[in-house]
Amino acid sequence: MTSNAPRSRYLRSYPAAAVALAATTALLAGCGSSNDNKSSDPLQNGKSDGKTVVVGSNNFAESILLADIYGEALKAKGIKVTYKPNIGSRETTYGLLKNGSITVLPEYNGALLAYLDPKATPKTVAATTAAIEAKLDSKLVLLDPASAQDKDSVTLNKVTADKYKLTSQSSIADLKDIAKDLVIGGSPEFQTRQQGLVGLKSVYGLEFKGFKALDAGGPLTQAALKKNTVQAADIFTTDPTITKEKHVVLQDPKNLFGFENVQPLVYKSGLSSDGVSALNAVSAKLDTKALLDLDTQVQEGKDPLDVAKTWLKSAGIG
Repeated sequence: MTSNAPRSRYLRSYPAAAVALAATTALLAGCGSSNDNKSSDPLQNGKSDGKTVVVGSNNFAESILLADIYGEALKAKGIKVTYKPNIGSRETTYGLLKNGSITVLPEYNGALLAYLDPKATPKTVAATTAAIEAKLDSKLVLLDPASAQDKDSVTLNKVTADKYKLTSQSSIADLKDIAKDLVIGGSPEFQTRQQGLVGLKSVYGLEFKGFKALDAGGPLTQAALKKNTVQAADIFTTDPTITKEKHVVLQDPKNLFGFENVQPLVYKSGLSSDGVSALNAVSAKLDTKALLDLDTQVQEGKDPLDVAKTWLKSAGIG
């Protein structure tokens, strides 16, 4: 991810519903049974004892869900796990990883790289990992990336997709002849950023009929797309409204929006080789479609821990 990204994940503003969901999820975690091993204080002092793996998460719903998925995979291998959910920003979690207070954190490779090296512009997932490793603290290690990504996109509402016979297998490039008839919506910054209208024109040759300044993939953008006020919008790829409203996310073959693969960041001395294998097994199975479905289930009110356990079992991991 380049430094001029509209919303690096560590800075991005989540929709009000997502923020509320994160708070609810954290509350559920705090109210769970003692068997869930959820710490009521995410910044509670004390490092791992070397036998217990501490799985942390940032303060938004998807991160908490991912922590449950990776943590329960470790438990399935007989590894003792405790959770520190809903911690906060990357500035906090990165420090806690470095000092061993948490052992595992589900990260997003593009945003982590933007935090460590804002000037880096990798062209592949492998190059993103290599760039992170070049800047990573020596006590930390990055495990295998999942194919699952939560990043910016060009998303069409169902009416527009049906009208032009476009599907989730279609590309942003397929809009070249029809963009002139479409209004696209997004954050105000989307209009002037490379990872926005500037790049859509220079990389894909798109010139839209108009642009409507809304919010960062939040309720204003979601409502405008649903009402057809805009026909295309910048929506995050695991936003549950995609499934609910049957929106169509277009493929980005030229990687204009960079990479935001889910990728575990680990405190080296706190995780055994069996633990590493367990986490890599999760990443090998987790794709964007699955993560979108899991996020949707949580938004609909299901307990994230139950959602995590069910998915792990279905994937042959739990």
